[in-house]
Amino acid sequence: MKMTNKEYQKYVDEISPKTRMPMRLICAFLVGGAICTLGQVLRDMYEHFGLEPEAAGSASSISLVFLAAFFTALGLYDNLAKYAGAGTLVPITGFSNSMVSPAMEFKSEGMITGVAAKMFTISGPVLVYGISASVLYGIVLTVLR
Repeated sequence: MKMTNKEYQKYVDEISPKTRMPMRLICAFLVGGAICTLGQVLRDMYEHFGLEPEAAGSASSISLVFLAAFFTALGLYDNLAKYAGAGTLVPITGFSNSMVSPAMEFKSEGMITGVAAKMFTISGPVLVYGISASVLYGIVLTVLR
């Protein structure tokens, strides 16, 4: 079957599933906002029980990471991500999910060659580029001062 580029593009457009972009954006916004609101509620709760603001912020971050890992282990976080898309990736919970998912998937290969080796498969590049960008930014800022 020989096709031109235009014919192929038309064919792809016909068989590709249609996305409802406005609805997906709204879902991502609402779920991401709900996760961030939960973080603020946790922070306020920790402050109410006597933690200093900085410690309450750390405790709320730890709680969100734990909850995301727990819900990933139960298989619930992935279902939420299918519905909310990027709304679950942006907050700190997305990082937790990106660490736990590969670790769970490869646990049958053992603790070293499975869990430990594959845990940073998704989040590793994020860490490398994030740290590299912050170092570069720090150098530029130091030179410009």
